[in-house]
Amino acid sequence: MSYALLLLPDFVLIAIGYLLCRCTLLDKALWQGVEKLVYYLLFPALLFYSILRHPIEPAQVLPLAGAGVALALLGIAAALALRLWRGVDAHLHASGAQTAFRFNSYVALALGERLGGTQGVAWMALLIALCVPLVNVAAVWSLARQGGFGWWRELLRNPLILATVAGLSCNLLGLRLPEIAATTLSRVGAAALPLGLMAVGAGLQLGALRESPRLAAALLTIRHALLPLAGIALAIGLRLPPSQQAILVAFAAMPTASSAYVLAVRMGGHGGFVAGLVTVSTVLAMAGLPLALAGLQLASRP
Repeated sequence: MSYALLLLPDFVLIAIGYLLCRCTLLDKALWQGVEKLVYYLLFPALLFYSILRHPIEPAQVLPLAGAGVALALLGIAAALALRLWRGVDAHLHASGAQTAFRFNSYVALALGERLGGTQGVAWMALLIALCVPLVNVAAVWSLARQGGFGWWRELLRNPLILATVAGLSCNLLGLRLPEIAATTLSRVGAAALPLGLMAVGAGLQLGALRESPRLAAALLTIRHALLPLAGIALAIGLRLPPSQQAILVAFAAMPTASSAYVLAVRMGGHGGFVAGLVTVSTVLAMAGLPLALAGLQLASRP
C-alpha cells in the first residue's frame, strides 16, 4: 500500500460522516453526543495508550527529539503570527490556527511502523509524546483566549492535555499497565479515529472556508509546505540516520488532527471552518506525504 492510500480510509470516513448526518436519521443532534464522547473519553484514551505503550529513551535520540520539538514550535509560531495580518477574523483564526501545527497521531504511528518497523513506531511515539503537549497547550490557549475563558483553568482540565501528560509521566517513570487494562484501553482508543473523523464529516461545511480563504490557505501552507520543508532541512542538517530522517519528515508532513474539530466545537470555536480545514488537510496529505519523502531522498543524494 502506498503512503497516499494510507490516508484514503480517513477521507472515506469523513465522507461517511457527512452522508450519515445529511441523508439518514443520524442527524446533527446525535453527532453532538459523539463529539462529547470522542473529546472526553476516546481521544484521551488513544493519546494515553499510544504514548505509554512504547518505552521512551530520550538520551538515545536527542537530535531527533529536538528536531521534532523545533518543528512543533515553528508551526505554532507561524500559525499564531497570522493573527497579526490585517483583516484576519479573530474567531476564525483562534479556531483554525491549531490545524497548522497539530497532527494525526494515529496515522503517524501507522506510518512509523511502515517506515521503520518496531523501531520506527518507537521513534514516532517519542515525537508524539514530546510534541502533543506543546501543540495541545497552544491550541487550547488560542481558543480560550479568544473565547474569554480562563486559559489556565482550561489547560488544567483539558482531557487531551491531561491524558498526554499522564501518559508521558507514566512512560518516563517506567510504569506499565496490566495486560487486561492495556487491551481495554487499546480498544477504547481505537474507536477514537473512526468516530472522530465521521464527526468531522457530520460537521463539514466546505463553504465555511470561503469566510476566510486567505487564512485557510495560509494555515494549510504551514501544515503541508513549511513544516515538511523544515523537516527535510533539519533531517539533513542534523545528519540524522536515514531511518530517523524518514520518520522526522513523515512526522512533519502529517495531516492535521481530526480532534481539532472536536476541540473547536467544545470550546466555542467555528466548527464548520475547522472541519473544512481537516478535510482539505487530509486530501493534501495524501499527495504531500509521498512528495515530502521523495524530496528527502532527492535532497539526501550526494
